[in-house]
Amino acid sequence: MEKIIETLSNLWDQTAFNNLYWGNYVMILVAFVFLYLAIAHDFEPLLLVPIAFGMLLVNIYPDIMKELGEDGAGGGLFRYFYKLDEWSILPSLIFMGVGAMTDFGPLIANPISFLMGAAAQFGIFAAYFLAIALNFTGEEAASISIIGGADGPTSIFLATKLGCTRLLGPIAVAAYSYMSLVPVIQPIVMKALTTDKERKIRMTQLRPVSKIEKILFPIIVTVVVCMILPTTAPLIGMLMLGNLFRESGVVHQLQDTASNALMYIVVILLGTSVGATTSAEAFLNWDTIKIVFLGLVAFAVGTASGVLLGKLMCFLSGGKINPLIGSAGVSAVPMAARVSQKVGSQYDPTNFLLMHAMGPNVAGVIGTAVVAGTFMAIFGIK
Repeated sequence: MEKIIETLSNLWDQTAFNNLYWGNYVMILVAFVFLYLAIAHDFEPLLLVPIAFGMLLVNIYPDIMKELGEDGAGGGLFRYFYKLDEWSILPSLIFMGVGAMTDFGPLIANPISFLMGAAAQFGIFAAYFLAIALNFTGEEAASISIIGGADGPTSIFLATKLGCTRLLGPIAVAAYSYMSLVPVIQPIVMKALTTDKERKIRMTQLRPVSKIEKILFPIIVTVVVCMILPTTAPLIGMLMLGNLFRESGVVHQLQDTASNALMYIVVILLGTSVGATTSAEAFLNWDTIKIVFLGLVAFAVGTASGVLLGKLMCFLSGGKINPLIGSAGVSAVPMAARVSQKVGSQYDPTNFLLMHAMGPNVAGVIGTAVVAGTFMAIFGIK
């Protein structure tokens, strides 16, 4: 009998019930909420499902993120995935996949879209100075503020480059959460800053873009941007390489791999490793609340800045530009462009803004990467 009791006691000691505290159960509930939003409401399921499951696992079995030994061995499963984040491998590969899936034609056809993509970056700088005011260090403020670009890979890339791994979990979860909430948050800002008349503006059809223009674009952007800010090469370089796969027309296998199989493998590794950084000890603190608040400020101000510049351009063009497309300047591709289309179609179902909004949208991807490179240059990171 004594042996049976001892065996049962040993089994109980090994269960998660005996080793977790209340914070872990809170995070498990948060994981359930994320899974519900992803599955029941289709909020960016490709991102939220792996993130939520990583969050669930790390709060049941913390050793799944156990640190590596001095010889590089002995770590938990997700720690090996996470090293690929720290080395900037996964964010860069994500950018290559995005480039392989993205048509830069609308941006080439309407270069003025670059201005709206740039305007949307004001949210990042607003959040940066506010984070400084809330007693974050310069590096931490920069890492947090980039959430305003609604670009998870860039947020992870910058946080690791600036040595802010302590905040990586909250930053990454906030960035991906706001990416998934684009259809919820952006329409509120867009409708508040525009009139019914502006929302119904029809834009003229974009000019056709030649094949040679599409081939030269990624090459020229890579040379110009990376010469000015070499630190952007991992992101801009991979984005443009993926796009060159797409537009060159001679490497269909590479384009297909980058935009499908490789992209989905990377999303699984990135999502689960990001979710696994959200242990209760790392996540349940005041810094996390501040980060979530700052991310919302950055995202809302970025959306507003894009729309306001769109209004200015609408006025200067004599009413030829619909301000709604300015909101797509945040780099959540292509969701932000779809939101511009959706809001516009609510006021005129026959008005098609999607391709016009794709210009600022892809400009925002480039803009957010440039801002990240600028922060790295400011803090002397190579």
